Amino acid sequence: MLNSYERGMDMLWIKNGRLINPATDYDEKVNILIDEGKISKITSKAWEEIENEIKTCKNDEAQMIDAEGCIVAPGLVDVHVHFRDPGFTYKEDIETGARAALKGGFTSVVLMANTKPTVDNEETLAYVLEKGEKTDLHVYSCAAVTKGLAGKELVDMDTLLAKGAAGFTDDGIPIMDEALLENAMKKAAELGVPVSLHEEDASLITNNGVNRGKASEHYGIGGSPREAEISLIKRDLEVALRTGAILNVQHISSKEGVELVRQAKKRSEKGTIHAEATPHHFSLNEEAVIKYGTLAKMNPPLREETDRLAIIEGLKDGTIDIIATDHAPHSTEEKEKPLTEAPSGIIGLETALSLGVTNLVHTGELSMSKLLAAMTCNPARMYGLDAGTIEEGKKADIVIFSEDEEWIVGDYESKSTNSPFTGMSLKGVVKHTIVDGKLVYSSL
Repeated sequence: MLNSYERGMDMLWIKNGRLINPATDYDEKVNILIDEGKISKITSKAWEEIENEIKTCKNDEAQMIDAEGCIVAPGLVDVHVHFRDPGFTYKEDIETGARAALKGGFTSVVLMANTKPTVDNEETLAYVLEKGEKTDLHVYSCAAVTKGLAGKELVDMDTLLAKGAAGFTDDGIPIMDEALLENAMKKAAELGVPVSLHEEDASLITNNGVNRGKASEHYGIGGSPREAEISLIKRDLEVALRTGAILNVQHISSKEGVELVRQAKKRSEKGTIHAEATPHHFSLNEEAVIKYGTLAKMNPPLREETDRLAIIEGLKDGTIDIIATDHAPHSTEEKEKPLTEAPSGIIGLETALSLGVTNLVHTGELSMSKLLAAMTCNPARMYGLDAGTIEEGKKADIVIFSEDEEWIVGDYESKSTNSPFTGMSLKGVVKHTIVDGKLVYSSL
C-alpha cells in the first residue's frame, strides 16, 4: 500500500499540518514528532524555528511528512464493521478489510459477531483477534449477546469479556425476547460494556432493505415500514434506562427514532445512551434505491428525505454521537440477484470520511471538529478504547487528509465493490494513515 515512504522507522516528523483533535478541542497548525510509536512532541512553533532543535536530536534518519494544506486528525474509529471472517471470506476477510480501513483513514475498528461460526465462544473470538493482530490495523471484536444469534440463550458474557470482547451485539438480528434482553443489559451494566442493537422488528417487514413508501411502490413490494425500527428503539431505550446499560442504537434511519433517542438522552443521568448514523443514511434517501437497485439495498433501509435531514439534525445537536459505516461486503454475484433476493448492505470504510466532508462539512451542516468527534473520540469513549485522540504520551494513531481535494470513488482495497457511491466525485482525500507510529498507508 506504500510507495513514497517505507515502514519500520522509529521516528517520524509531521510538519506544517492543521491538527484538529476534538477530544481536547484543539485546532492549530503544528509540527508533531512521533518516537517509538507514541506522540513525543506537539509544537505550534513554525518549522523553521525548530529545525536547529531537530538537528540536535537523533533525527538523522527520521521520516518526514509535509502536511502543509492538510488536516492531521486522530485515526478514525469505526465501531460497526463486518469483515466476514470466519465463514464468508469470499466477500471479505480480515486482511482485505484491514487494508480498506487503512485506506479510509481508520486505525481502529470493532467487528460484529455475525460470522460463521458466530463469535459466541472463546475459540472464534481468539481466531478473530489473533488474525487481527497480524494486520496493521487495531482490530477489536464484539461477541454475540445470544448463542448462535438465536435470541434464546445468553452467551457467557463474563468469560468472553475476559478473553477480549469489546462489547456485545447480535447485529443483523434483533433480540425479540424482552426479558432475555433485560438480563443481558443488566449483565452488561455490571460489566460496564456496551450492548449494540439492530433495531428492526422482522414481523412487521414484508421485504427487507427497501423503505415502505415510494421505493417499495416503485418495485411493487411490501418493503420495510418505519414502525419496524421505531417500535424496537422505543422498547430498548426503556430497557436500557431501567438497567443502566450502555446502549448503542445502531444505524438509525427514521426521524422518529432520532427523536426517541433525543428524549432518552435527556433522561439518562449517566450518559449511557448512544446512537450511530451511517454515511449512507445521512447522504442518501429512498430515491437511491430506485436509481441504484440492490447497491442501495440495506437494513435498515434508506428512508425519506425528512428522515435523512432528521439524522443530520441529530448529528448537529449530539443526539447521534457516532458515525459508523456498517461496512457490509457482498459479492457481485449476490448483489446481481433480483432485489428481493439480494442481500442487504454496502461497503463503507473507504468512503466514510469523504462522505462526511462532502455532505456534512462542505454543506455547512457540521464543523470539521464535530464530524471528527463522531468518527474518533466519541466511539472510542463508548467502547473504552485507547484511541481517538492526539496528545503527547499517547500512541500515535493518525490520519492526514486533504479536505478540499476531490477523488472519484472506486479502485477499492475491499474484496467487494457493492456501493452506490462508485464513480461519484467526493471531497476529502486520505493522504496518510499512521498506526502505532508507523506509516501504514500512503496515497502519494
